[in-house]
Amino acid sequence: MSNKAVFGKSSWPELLGDTATAAAAAITRHRPDVSVVMYRPGSRIDQDYNPERVRLLLDNHDIVTDVPVLG
Repeated sequence: MSNKAVFGKSSWPELLGDTATAAAAAITRHRPDVSVVMYRPGSRIDQDYNPERVRLLLDNHDIVTDVPVLG
């Protein structure tokens, strides 16, 4: 994990209901410095905070079910 200061967008409420592919592309456009990690139902989700990660929580159809946030 880095000690870099965080600048820019940190949440994407407008992506709620979008496809995983579209959401990941939008996040990467806004924040090319973070990684996007996708979680489908039943996936183990790490509870640690990582300022260089955005979690995408998806349903069985790869639709974003929670607001993606940095961390």
